[in-house]
Amino acid sequence: MIRKFDREAYRWEGVAPHVYKQDSAVFRDVTKQVLFEDEGDLPVQFRYFQVEPGGWSSFEHHEHMHMVVIFRGEGHALIGDEVHEVREGDLITIPPWAWHQFRADRGVPLGFFCLVNARRDAPSYPTEAEEAALREKPEVAAFLDGKA
Repeated sequence: MIRKFDREAYRWEGVAPHVYKQDSAVFRDVTKQVLFEDEGDLPVQFRYFQVEPGGWSSFEHHEHMHMVVIFRGEGHALIGDEVHEVREGDLITIPPWAWHQFRADRGVPLGFFCLVNARRDAPSYPTEAEEAALREKPEVAAFLDGKA
């Protein structure tokens, strides 16, 4: 099967974009497209996320790892306790239990592919104490405040 890509809409034929998560308080201006899920003998989910300018993904961690490829645009990502500039073509490994968040803070959409296990744990969000500990690093505090 071939699903054609619409370069203007950044969508694939027959794949509907969905709201990123149920709790809209933990993200801003993000859509998700599930491109493949548990296909054949590959127990993975392959998704495309698009973060609109000024938006961000949820600030979370969990037991499963992620493999990410930046497909469009540029911005910043928090991985663990480090802030990184990210741009089209970058490959990112997010280890288990690493805090992470993506921000489209460069005035352009940030689109990325993400590969995870099809069966995985739910995300956990930081407690006040966990966030305070991360904010001890000035670059993390600036990132979380949208000033990376």
